[in-house]
Order: sequence, then C-alpha cells, then structure tokens
Amino acid sequence: MTNRNLALIIKEQNPLMLAAKETVQHACQRMWDRRVGAVLVTDDNSDLVGIFTGRDAVRTLAEGKNPAETTLAASMTPNPTTIAPDRNAIDALRKMTDGGYRHLPVVANGKILGIVSRGDFTGLELDRLEDEGDLWDRIM
Repeated sequence: MTNRNLALIIKEQNPLMLAAKETVQHACQRMWDRRVGAVLVTDDNSDLVGIFTGRDAVRTLAEGKNPAETTLAASMTPNPTTIAPDRNAIDALRKMTDGGYRHLPVVANGKILGIVSRGDFTGLELDRLEDEGDLWDRIM
C-alpha cells in the first residue's frame, strides 16, 4: 500500500512520553531501553509541550550541560509540529521533509495518540515522495 492512513500505522503504538521536569539522562536511558529515537514531552495535564530527540541530546552535550541535571524542558524542541491520525503517510512525509525533521507526533483534539518517524514508512511511500519532488523540480 502506498498511502496508508496514520491511524493504521500507530494503531498499537505506546509512545514514550515523559514529563518536562524529567532529566535528559533519564530520557536518554528510556529511549535506549525502548529503542526509540524520540520522547514526547508533556506537561502536568499530559498535553504535548515538546519533543526530545537524539539531536536534542547531542546539542545538550555539545553545549556542556550536565544531562543528569538538565531537564527536558530546557533541552526539548518546544511546540512541535503535529499531524492528525486521519491524514495519510505521504502527508506526514511531506511535513517531515519540509520541516527537516524525522519524527512527527500524531495528535487528535489535543490528545497524543502516537508518533511516526521516517522508518515507519515503506519504500513505496518514500518513492512516491521522491517522485513528487522530481515532478516539482521539473515544474519549477
């Protein structure tokens, strides 16, 4: 299938979510344990306030911050772009490509449902995105 619905992709997903007050070290350990590349960062109401990825971890270390003392709130990417579960794979791929990121939270009515990453998509979906880019280049 070349354009799956995101709800299907995240159907049985249990995304890694941590409070903004948690430390970078704790988040990195949980990411390692779960073999995931991102943490959805939440506030006290479980609302999405940010995303913390491997890139954020590297930036935190490069800035000389202590991961055992630095909170996710201080290291995350705040207010990440999100996508609704009724959208299709190609819509998510376009957003990630346009934004220059590899993870995209799936949210409906303010509720976190999951997260997709480039690795969640099939070769056919990636090929379609590349074909669109080639067509756009020819038009311009």
